[in-house]
Amino acid sequence: MDTNLIENSVRPVAVGRRNYLFCGNHEAAEDAAVIYSLMGCCKAADVDFKAWMNYFLNNVHEYDADYKKDLAELLPLSLKKNQII
Repeated sequence: MDTNLIENSVRPVAVGRRNYLFCGNHEAAEDAAVIYSLMGCCKAADVDFKAWMNYFLNNVHEYDADYKKDLAELLPLSLKKNQII
């Protein structure tokens, strides 16, 4: 038996944790953690991160004034289910 699959899935977390030390300040490290989390969501949903980010940035302002809309609609898994991306 080997643990390559588990080790490969945990490696980005370990690399990210190490990179957070060099972000410069707490806010930058928090921003990096958010981006890593969004990248992980895209990977888990099998969505291209760049395509999702372009879609998100082009459509997020539609949610500014309309409080009836739910931002969760823009998450990678929701867009994949609706076959938008």
